[in-house]
Amino acid sequence: MAGEDGKKQLLHLVFGGELQSLGSTEFRDLDGLDIVGIFPDYKSAELAWRGKAQATVDNAHMRYFIVHLHRMLDPDGGKAA
Repeated sequence: MAGEDGKKQLLHLVFGGELQSLGSTEFRDLDGLDIVGIFPDYKSAELAWRGKAQATVDNAHMRYFIVHLHRMLDPDGGKAA
């Protein structure tokens, strides 16, 4: 599916929070997750991720992630079964 500008939408979610431990991806407080937003392409998601990651660099347990929503919404990549 294409967006208004004719480009294919490749939705990405950026979110983060404090991890329970440095070697884990489990969060201390699920209610406290920071949902940064959903972005139409990887480039804009990466810019948002980078800004949040750099702003929280002093907290070693704080991590932000980019989730490729388009892969979850269309796991076959638009190919018919």
